[in-house]
Amino acid sequence: MIHCPCPLCGFRCYQTREDAYDHLLMKPFPPNYTFWLHHGERIVDERSSGREELEPIVNSGDQMRDMVHDAFNLPGLQNEDEDSMNGHVEDVAEGLPYLSDEPSCEARAFHDLLEDGEQELYPGCSKFSKLSFLVRLYHIKCMCGVSDKAFGLILELLSDAFEHAGIPKTLHDAKRIIRKLGIEYKKIDACPNDCMLYQGSDQDLSKCKRCGASRWKQKTRKNSLLRINAVVKKNGKPLPAKILRYFPLIPRLQRLFMSSKTFVDMLWHKRGTNTDGSLRHPRDGEGWKAFDRRYTEFSRDPRNVRLALASDAFNPYGNLSSKYSIWPVILIPYNLPPWICMKQTNFILSMIISSPKMPGNDIDVYLQPLIDELK
Repeated sequence: MIHCPCPLCGFRCYQTREDAYDHLLMKPFPPNYTFWLHHGERIVDERSSGREELEPIVNSGDQMRDMVHDAFNLPGLQNEDEDSMNGHVEDVAEGLPYLSDEPSCEARAFHDLLEDGEQELYPGCSKFSKLSFLVRLYHIKCMCGVSDKAFGLILELLSDAFEHAGIPKTLHDAKRIIRKLGIEYKKIDACPNDCMLYQGSDQDLSKCKRCGASRWKQKTRKNSLLRINAVVKKNGKPLPAKILRYFPLIPRLQRLFMSSKTFVDMLWHKRGTNTDGSLRHPRDGEGWKAFDRRYTEFSRDPRNVRLALASDAFNPYGNLSSKYSIWPVILIPYNLPPWICMKQTNFILSMIISSPKMPGNDIDVYLQPLIDELK
């Protein structure tokens, strides 16, 4: 319970954080409340000559350490002193799975990320660690649509200009560090006619079981007598005619519960209150309530996840005269409160279907990995 700052409560009434948030959505925030004195913040000393910041300075190294701990479902260590933190890290390392005398991949990834998160970008740099700088740089690449080639040249330039800094020299080295955080996607070969996916027992097939189309991309070579279809290869390996890029759902849902910043919101649909009976979230609708009555065992546990699925096509080349299209499949976690779940940053990209033509009713073929994972 916290002091509700809305004009009606006026810091006199205690409300839950969810109710206080609802109050502030309906009523304006008091404009004269510039010094936060009722919610645990420190009082600014007026006698001090300098102007102090109300919010504490956030160390990017601490943020990166917290992110690593959340990635491996470990408690934060930013409030511990150095000796106790080192002991805690050793205990955590012992708790990670080992195979015989060798550490598992998860344990090695944790150690590597912890080292990169603690390593200064250059001697005396307190603002960025090697990992935080690399993640920040890669985030800029993704947000601004920088190509892999351009990003690789930028890394090469930075590593040459600042030889004493721990900046990877190639894009491959940068991805190898970031990949240890555990969020990856799978490439699944597909029939060019949308008949099947080459996975499970069909993983080693070279032709479609339904239409007989080749799994591999082919190029027609002409000579004086006949035409020959040759398989296109790269680095000695045949190139698939069509690829589905699938982003596993379970690790992403696990992250929502493992992160200290999101696990409370994942339980909102069960714990959040609706005082006036208005429809603000699918949770308030009759369909949701009827589902809960029908599947009582599922609805009893608030950690069970409700998802919405949406998909549509777009041309990645904009106004260029290209018939190429991409179908992203988006998942929306309805466990989250309404002011969070519909934000683009909380959408979960499930898969990318790329094709010159839309899959139509054959989209169920591509949804099969998601259906299997949901089951």
